[in-house]
Amino acid sequence: MSLEELIKQCKRQDRKAQEQLYKLFSAKLYGMCLKYSRSQTEAEDNLHDSFMVIFNKIDKYNFKGSFEGWLKRVTVNTVLQKYRKKGDFDVLPNNLESEVEVEVDEESISLDYLLKIIRELPDRYRLTFTLYVMDGYSHKEIAEMLQISEGTSKSNLARAKMALRNKIEEDNIKKEANSC
Repeated sequence: MSLEELIKQCKRQDRKAQEQLYKLFSAKLYGMCLKYSRSQTEAEDNLHDSFMVIFNKIDKYNFKGSFEGWLKRVTVNTVLQKYRKKGDFDVLPNNLESEVEVEVDEESISLDYLLKIIRELPDRYRLTFTLYVMDGYSHKEIAEMLQISEGTSKSNLARAKMALRNKIEEDNIKKEANSC
């Protein structure tokens, strides 16, 4: 069955087609949810919520543009909406430089470790970092998505980078101390 036919059947709320669509895209969307979530359990919840929204709004997909792109937008918006409800995105004003550079020795840091420490960031920093660095959104787009100012987006990114740099340096010091 073609993807177009599968989508049409999902629009008719065919459970078998929904199951097929889930199997086809759940791994990729779960990976996206993991980037925005604090834990695997939270990512699973976000994936579930995203598919509920996808199946409820699939009739709005008009076969223009990439279906996978549409799925990703719905997923990101679903996850971000949960965090927006918390209203935890504003930061205290600070004269923090907005472009903190983080130098990383890529050979000594695994992707799993990097994802782990990103998940440990406070929501406002993790989401801004992920949207900007990992998914390539602009500060203007992030501000709109999170309903914050561009300045807050820049500040959150700088704070996220600083927190990541500090965590990496702290862990490296611990590693060196343990190896002595």
